[in-house]
Amino acid sequence: MTSSTFDKGLIVSFGEMLIDFVPTESGVSLSESQGFLKSPGGAPANVAIAVSRLGGRAAFVGKLGDDEFGHMLAGILRKNGVADQGINFDKGARTALAFVTLRSDGEREFMFYRNPSADMLLRPDELNLELIRSVRKIFLSVFKISRLYVFGGFVTYYLLVQAKVFHYGSISLITEPCRSAHMKAMEVAKEAGALLSYDPNLREPLWPSSEEARTQIMSIWDKADVIKVSDVELEFLTGNKTIDDETAMSLWHPNLKLLLVTLGEKGCRYYTKGFHGSVETFHVDAVDTTGAGDSFVGALLNQIVDDQSVFEEEERLRIVLRFANACGAITTTKKGAIPALPSDCEALSFLKGQVEA
Repeated sequence: MTSSTFDKGLIVSFGEMLIDFVPTESGVSLSESQGFLKSPGGAPANVAIAVSRLGGRAAFVGKLGDDEFGHMLAGILRKNGVADQGINFDKGARTALAFVTLRSDGEREFMFYRNPSADMLLRPDELNLELIRSVRKIFLSVFKISRLYVFGGFVTYYLLVQAKVFHYGSISLITEPCRSAHMKAMEVAKEAGALLSYDPNLREPLWPSSEEARTQIMSIWDKADVIKVSDVELEFLTGNKTIDDETAMSLWHPNLKLLLVTLGEKGCRYYTKGFHGSVETFHVDAVDTTGAGDSFVGALLNQIVDDQSVFEEEERLRIVLRFANACGAITTTKKGAIPALPSDCEALSFLKGQVEA
């Protein structure tokens, strides 16, 4: 991690991390597929790695199985520069698995194996609250700084740096004890002054019923400062099949700073207290849309973490969303979520190519 990255605001992502098994061929059912590509995923983890790939500071809070998949996923977070001090391992439950069917257009259907999986069993008392509050411990040479506690020739310097963004989804709300852990983490982050970012990431098959999903997703709606929903989620939450400004604004709440509706190949719409509009996306040959929304969110959060004045300046927000759209589009060109997330250089090169085309 470079010194410039170290100076950036920390984005803490809370929730699930799992293994996606993606068919090696598109347009077939799970039973028809002859093989699967093992791919790390889970929306909150995807967002954390998206942030880190783009040069930001990210941490992940969640629970994995104390198994080969769980330790593999923890290693992937570390390899991608994501702080892993918030990870717990459960000896009695496995890491979650998901089999993903790819239609010919790159869209997905899911079959989950989590009965229960380790992420569902995270307890409030297992949370690393200091990570959420972000206490940074730095070892500095004793020759460079004085009047601090000296141990072994070095100074141990504790600097309280509040996590600037706390990002989460809704899957962690489905069952206890993870729901209570989610609520506790969110409460601590809010008290620490973090911007709360919410992407419901609806997975209907995981919920007891559609009504329960809608109720629980909306139960924390008015806590968030930034909310991103897809067009499918907008329809699900409002019961309105018309995707327009009036429908979107029915989800607005007074404390919200930014509401985003992603529209797939049609780009996204944005709503703030002072203005609203849309930003077109980029047309690519989509192979797998898994992780595209998470890539979009990671890019957005990384752009705004240290400067939230963008919520008040439309032209700057449009530039940020264009970059986020580019990251989402790039992610659809490869199979799997995390393997497809772009670096900052890849995203900038992609945008330059669009200008020159």
